[in-house]
Amino acid sequence: MPYPKPDPMNKTNQIDATRWLALSSILGLIILGLAWELWLAPIRPGGSWLALKVLPLCLPLAGILKNRMYTYRWMSLLVWVYFTEGATRAWSERPPGNYLAMLQVLLCLLLFVACALHVRLRLKHAALVPVDAAGAPAAGTS
Repeated sequence: MPYPKPDPMNKTNQIDATRWLALSSILGLIILGLAWELWLAPIRPGGSWLALKVLPLCLPLAGILKNRMYTYRWMSLLVWVYFTEGATRAWSERPPGNYLAMLQVLLCLLLFVACALHVRLRLKHAALVPVDAAGAPAAGTS
């Protein structure tokens, strides 16, 4: 009896993919924010205090690495602050600042999609896994 081929994009792989997309998007926003405000196109020559805007992005890193659902949920809300800043600066600044702002908008959209998909996939996956009376996955399931 032939065994079915394993699905390369099963739920666990999809959840891991969204986790890594979220993590790389956050790291990209942090690196972009620092480079933008300190070297590439700062508001004032020599850099500006606006580089501190990346500090709130450092907070969810631990929660994303620990795979906490709550972090993905609130990160999907926080990202819109950075999206709004990017959209405003893409419209109002001259090159290269507006190109950097467009990149920020793209990273924000990727982060939002990754967080939203991660939460959706984890909730669907949790509904499929049977649990025992104590709330732990039933024996024989993972």
